[in-house]
Order: sequence, then C-alpha cells, then structure tokens
Amino acid sequence: MKMIRSGNPALSKNTFDLLDPITNTNNVMTLDGAVNKTALSMGILLLAGYYTYTNELTHFVWPGFIGGFIVALITIFKKEWSPITVPIYACLEGLALGGISLIYAQNFYDGIVSQAIILTLGILFALLFAYKSKMIKPTENFKLGLFAATGGIALVYIISFFMSIFGGSGLPIMDPSNSSMMSIGFSLIVVAVASLNLVMDFDFIEEGAEKGAPKYMEWYSAFGLLVTLIWLYLELLRLLAKLNSRR
Repeated sequence: MKMIRSGNPALSKNTFDLLDPITNTNNVMTLDGAVNKTALSMGILLLAGYYTYTNELTHFVWPGFIGGFIVALITIFKKEWSPITVPIYACLEGLALGGISLIYAQNFYDGIVSQAIILTLGILFALLFAYKSKMIKPTENFKLGLFAATGGIALVYIISFFMSIFGGSGLPIMDPSNSSMMSIGFSLIVVAVASLNLVMDFDFIEEGAEKGAPKYMEWYSAFGLLVTLIWLYLELLRLLAKLNSRR
C-alpha cells in the first residue's frame, strides 16, 4: 500500500484506503471535478471575505474561525457530508479572513492584503506547474520530512496559543510586529513548509482520482487544499507585516 503522508490534518495517509470501492463510474472522483469544486470553494471564500473586508466587519473574525473549525472537524469525520459542509466552511473562513485582513491593513499598510493574495495564488500556480512537470516529486522521504516539519510548526502554534491564554502575549516570533531576523526567519520557514504542503495536496487529489474514490471526495479534496491555502495566506500576511516593521 502506498503511504500518503501530509502535514495537512484533513488529508491523512490512509484516507482513500478506508473508502469503499465504487463500481459505478458516474459516481467516481475525477481531477476535473476536484478542480471545479476547489474553484467554487475559493469563490465562496473570496466573496465572503470581500463582504466583511469592505463593510469593516472585524467582529466576524472569531465566530468565523471557531465556526470554521467545528465544520472542519465534521467534514474530516463525515467525509460524505463534504458537498454540504465544505461550502459552509469556505463561507465561514471567508468571513474570518476578511476581518483579519482588514485588521492587518489598518495596523500595517495599505496593499498588504492584495500582496498576500497575489503571493498565495502565485505560489499555488507555481507549485502546481512544478508538480505537473515533475520538477518536484513527493517521494516518501519528502513526505516524511514535510510531515515532521509541519508537526513541529503546529507545536510552536500550540505553545504560543497557551501562552496567550494564561496572560502572556504568545511567543515573540509569532508577533506580526516583531521584525527581528529570527522572527522573520521563522515566518519564511513556515511559508516554505505551507507551500510545500500544496504539493502533498496535489498528490492526494491525483491519487484519489486514480483509485476511483467516491464523487463526494472531490469536495473533500477541495477542502484539504483550502485548509493549506488559508494557512499559507495567513502566514504571508504575518511575514509581510514583519518585513514592513523593519522600515
């Protein structure tokens, strides 16, 4: 059995192996279907984000993130519900991202949001090209190393989160206004790891289509890719804010 390792919590190494085989070819996952569902999910996210950003609705940040987290858990454990839960997840995350993008724009500089969006999309298409042209091959060592790196970053996030809960301000390297070389270096590493997780997402989608996964896995694959893109966008915002603070 081919091992699938991904730092993305939505895409586990045995996701497709746990699914029942589909005999009706009209109900199987396809690459085109996954691409279309991803584009639709991103469209919903962008529209929701545009709504909160233009109307300056920053109070949607925490309800959006918490609601999105709950829906994400439901999606992971009930993959067959993904045609319903993924659009809801995209909408909730969009509401949150629009608000947090506005906060960054107000506290740092005009243009930070558009720069982060352009960089996110640029990285997405660049790595898609690199994957399709076999410039980057997700070997087992590559997957294992990326899994370990993503797990290490997740541990840093958790430590910073608990530090902020118990009266602190979190780890200094997580502060968007911290322009030290160590802080910027950490953000660069996180952006690189998040970007490389896109390669794992592409591999996951391609393998699902090859294995004849159920049709609803097109939505689930879109969900997994969306999780990585949201992470990458937020880290690019943080990195751009740190770089601006050095001026």
